[in-house]
Amino acid sequence: MSENEREARRARLAALRERGVDPFPAHVGAFIPVSELRAAHGEKSAAQLESEAPEAVVVGRIRAQRSFGKLIFFTLVEGGASLQVSARKGEVDAETFGFAKQLDIGDFVRVRGVVWRTQKGELTVDLRSAELLAKALRPLPEKWHGLSDVEARFRQRYLDLLSNDRAREIAVTRSRALQAIRRFLDSRGFLEVETPVLQPLYGGAAARPFTTHHNLLDQQLYLRISDELYLKRLVIGGLERVYEIGHNFRNEGISRKHNPEFTMMECYQAFADYEDMMELVKAMLQAAAAEALQGLSLPHGEGCIELSGEWPRISMCDAIRAQTGVDILATDGLAGLQKAVRAEGIDPGDAPTWAVLVDDLFSAHVEPTLVQPTFVTHHPTALSPLAKRSSEDPRVVERFELFAGGMEIANAFSELNDHDDQRQRFEEQQRLHAEGDAEAHPMDEDFLLALEHGMPPTVGLGLGIDRLVRLLVDAPNLREVILFPHLRAERA
Repeated sequence: MSENEREARRARLAALRERGVDPFPAHVGAFIPVSELRAAHGEKSAAQLESEAPEAVVVGRIRAQRSFGKLIFFTLVEGGASLQVSARKGEVDAETFGFAKQLDIGDFVRVRGVVWRTQKGELTVDLRSAELLAKALRPLPEKWHGLSDVEARFRQRYLDLLSNDRAREIAVTRSRALQAIRRFLDSRGFLEVETPVLQPLYGGAAARPFTTHHNLLDQQLYLRISDELYLKRLVIGGLERVYEIGHNFRNEGISRKHNPEFTMMECYQAFADYEDMMELVKAMLQAAAAEALQGLSLPHGEGCIELSGEWPRISMCDAIRAQTGVDILATDGLAGLQKAVRAEGIDPGDAPTWAVLVDDLFSAHVEPTLVQPTFVTHHPTALSPLAKRSSEDPRVVERFELFAGGMEIANAFSELNDHDDQRQRFEEQQRLHAEGDAEAHPMDEDFLLALEHGMPPTVGLGLGIDRLVRLLVDAPNLREVILFPHLRAERA
């Protein structure tokens, strides 16, 4: 914006105040939403509107202006709907017409007038009186060009929403999907709860935490990386079906699939296992897509992702073997797996532990191939310190991750409720941490104490809301579906 334009707007603001006009009044007054006005009169012909001459009062932000000397048109936007307003010299008093001419794009106004239809068929309110509700001191991006700077779109999301219909569509789709998930879980007897974001000990996932400090208590605290251990405490306390939708924080990389602050839905159901949860998550995501998009076929690149029909299941070990030729369960420790990987012509990298190398192999060679919804099951026990071992093979656990669009959408497992086994797993995590795994799970004595009181057979699910929305709207990057994604600090 040029300095001259900003000064001109400020001059108009000063002139209004000199005339005793409050440019930021507190009271708005009655009005009809633009969408309701369109519903009431949108089907009426020009002749019918001329005969009825209905009056209406509308409010909104000016998004476009056209002046033809004695005739002014501007577009008013409110609640996502737009309406044309006209002002004709001679049909309103000179002061009102002059006021209309001094309005700027971005201003909020309240307009009273008669509804009519132009020769081109545009439903319009012919202005009879107008009030300023809020003055804009900076111009808005042109509606048809929007913000050309991608970085600016995320730093100034308010401008992106105003000028980019796609941005608004994504925000609305996200809200509808969340509403559908809540309704689905509520209908199945789940109770929505809240657990701490500031925690004395992080846990429930393999990730690095953000650390903060409580001054009064002189206590180190962590932003939660997962809701899991607190939600399982609630199951132990007798709340047998619980869920929470909230933000988690992980102090790790930023990519098209990762943001340090992200939204998760975690739910826990007593007297059920991971196979029960496969059926639940499938039905829930189908319900969310049907409500948010009115369909189960999701555009994806040049093709589509189908949420209907059966979703295939494959074990993690079989999936890695199919893509790399490596049988991870046949290897002995990190050195053995590195040798097997090299034998297949693959660089094992610098993974510090066997579990990390397995995860690296899966992420690099399997995950990108999983475009259609697929359940990847039976993860190695070393990757799943909180999951119950398989009764058929103790080297793996009763766990699945749901993949679609080449990324993980959800993670679930039959929860480990054997206190002694859980303690041994935590101890093994401590050994891995000592060997260099910075994301190994810490020892949580308070959770172990809760577990000693008994937890029923339980299944838990973590669903990434940001990734789900990215899938629903076919966005190339998580930043498109998070209203205020984390960005690097701007340089001075």
